[in-house]
Amino acid sequence: MSWLGILLIGFAVTDLAHAVRRVRFFPECVGALVALLVGVLSGLTSDRDVLALFVIVAVVLVWGLSVTWGFGRDGRAWLPLTVFVVALSVAVACSGLAPAAGGPLGSWLDSVTLPALGDVSVDRFLLVLGAFGIQLSTGNVLVRLILKSTGTIHPRADGGMPPTKLKGGRLLGPLERVFILALALGGQVTAASVVVAAKGLLRFPELSSRRDQERIHQLTEYFLLGSFVSWLVALGSYVLLA
Repeated sequence: MSWLGILLIGFAVTDLAHAVRRVRFFPECVGALVALLVGVLSGLTSDRDVLALFVIVAVVLVWGLSVTWGFGRDGRAWLPLTVFVVALSVAVACSGLAPAAGGPLGSWLDSVTLPALGDVSVDRFLLVLGAFGIQLSTGNVLVRLILKSTGTIHPRADGGMPPTKLKGGRLLGPLERVFILALALGGQVTAASVVVAAKGLLRFPELSSRRDQERIHQLTEYFLLGSFVSWLVALGSYVLLA
């Protein structure tokens, strides 16, 4: 489980670094360095662990490079999606081989007096940290890759309509996913479903407008596909943690 948590942390940090500073090779290098540092602080220093950490570092580097290429003018979105799915599947399959983490991070967790962290294992802490980190920028990246791979574009960004820069969704999406995951982990699955329903109700007037039906159909497709992928990221993370 420790390897899986470190991999998710590497993905999350890479995408957060890309969102903060778009410099070539910078995001993936930061993500790989953080993943390696977290592994060392978790006491994963045996020969097998060191090999696993180097594999994780390589995967994080490939993820960052593939995302940059996938969003490029001549890029294909299927490549980073394939890297993410394959890496996550292999990490889950090999999670039973990973030893229990400890090290300085384990000592710090033992010294924490907060009820939420006092009794949690290092493996669990890494997995929770990685799962919540994925909800931030990585969730947005996955949504955009799916939209691009399916050719689903926002109608307002189409060449035939006035372009607009809608950046609110880049903040609302992560907040929504974090909220859903936190509620689900707290045993409030019904409350999480209310969040999903509320989003649909808030967009219903726009999606049900009778004016400009072609644009409305495009907007509905964009909204539904993006929302379902976003929710799937949160629910998939909950499955890993559950």
